[in-house]
Amino acid sequence: MNSADGGNLQELLDEQVVYYRAIATEYERHALPFPGASELSAALDAFRPTGSVLELACGPGNWTTQLLQHAADVTAVDASPEMLAIASARVGEEERVRFVSADLFRWQPDRRYDVVFFGFWLSHVPPERFASFWSLVADCLKPDGRVFFVDDGYRTADELIEGEQSATIQRQLLDGTAYRIVKVPHQPPDLERQLERIGWRIKIHSTTGPFYWGAGNRA
Repeated sequence: MNSADGGNLQELLDEQVVYYRAIATEYERHALPFPGASELSAALDAFRPTGSVLELACGPGNWTTQLLQHAADVTAVDASPEMLAIASARVGEEERVRFVSADLFRWQPDRRYDVVFFGFWLSHVPPERFASFWSLVADCLKPDGRVFFVDDGYRTADELIEGEQSATIQRQLLDGTAYRIVKVPHQPPDLERQLERIGWRIKIHSTTGPFYWGAGNRA
């Protein structure tokens, strides 16, 4: 699947950050109207993300609160200060959470974690950055660390401004303002094989609706 190249890719990633900053206050009004989300939550509880947990692209903190039900502490990273403000308000006075404002394509961890979690983020990683993103995940994990993620591959026909083979789509705010972002419609079997080729042992499960979740560790 093709994406932008060269400087155009960085422009696209910068625009994606601007989009998520702009959509923060209305983010939950754009939730996909499909069943299956409860299966993701149940799978995360069954996984039991204990110990020190790193949450990448935490957004408005929907998953942060669930992670805190299991974790000793959570470091939550996001490129949008607006999203982090919402997440902080959602979590409340919780000393076990550290929020970090950073672009994940430029950020490096200052420690290692027992678990790395990311919700609805992997599909926003362009194909050109897939391997380097997973190298970052490896750098964030302790030797026996585990990974858990949830996502979807849903894209509407009117979003496909560059055609079905492109990872670049267009999303709109409620006021009609349009932004280009990355949305890679991973298929679970293909994604499993892709991860295996770069040294991961992760099992990916489809749910009702367009959602999937994955769990595993380094091979």
